[in-house]
Amino acid sequence: MPRSKFVAHPPRRASVVTGASSGIGAATAVALAAAGHPVVLGARRVEKCEEVAAGIRAEGGEAHVQRLDLAEASSVEEFARAAEEAVGPIDIMVSSAGHAEPGTALETSPKDFAHTVEVNLLGAHRLVAALGPPMAHRHHGDLVFVSSDIIRSPRPLMAAYMASKWGLEGLVRALQLELEGTGVRATIIQPGQTLTEMGTGWGPEATETVLGEWVRFGSARHSHFLRPPDVAAAVVAAVSTPPGTHLPLIEVQPVAPIQRTTGGKP
Repeated sequence: MPRSKFVAHPPRRASVVTGASSGIGAATAVALAAAGHPVVLGARRVEKCEEVAAGIRAEGGEAHVQRLDLAEASSVEEFARAAEEAVGPIDIMVSSAGHAEPGTALETSPKDFAHTVEVNLLGAHRLVAALGPPMAHRHHGDLVFVSSDIIRSPRPLMAAYMASKWGLEGLVRALQLELEGTGVRATIIQPGQTLTEMGTGWGPEATETVLGEWVRFGSARHSHFLRPPDVAAAVVAAVSTPPGTHLPLIEVQPVAPIQRTTGGKP
């Protein structure tokens, strides 16, 4: 039998997950650990990451915590160094951290706009710069980026967030071209509306306004939201696909609630 042209996945793949203090990031860390991979959780809220890590360890998984602020280059560099010291060469990177504040392009201050881009786009590139080259040198690894279906279906009052996610997907598509022939895969996970902590600090008035505009423009067609483990399952699917195959884009959408009918009418 001829030898495979591709490097097989090791059973234990050292992983890092950003935005791991809650939501999609936390669920992804749990899912990767359940699949047998040691995980380093990164976020600014270290105490929240420690809670998630404790749950992973209680289930027999391996989890480590390292503070991470994607808006600080030195923090990203330290995170990458500490992660490799804890679990070895990183083979799976999941960029899940995100920042969003409601606002229009006309009214959002340049400072606030720049901060969103700093976290969602420049932070992701800092991770790529720190963790991508060693993967390419080893001819093995997965770089996974959690984006948003806002790319496909724009939503009002999310100007900075939309711009940052468009930029993120542009970065990943460039990576996909550059990584061809290296054995490293770059994947976009594009979830629809998901129940996370993002937006919980907006306040009830701002949240009501945003949701009302989403409904008005047809961005929220039904009341069902994804749960973070739903998106985490897509991440695990992307990194678990066999060597020699690649899932460059996975869109995950919630299924609308079942409409019961009576007498042939909804």
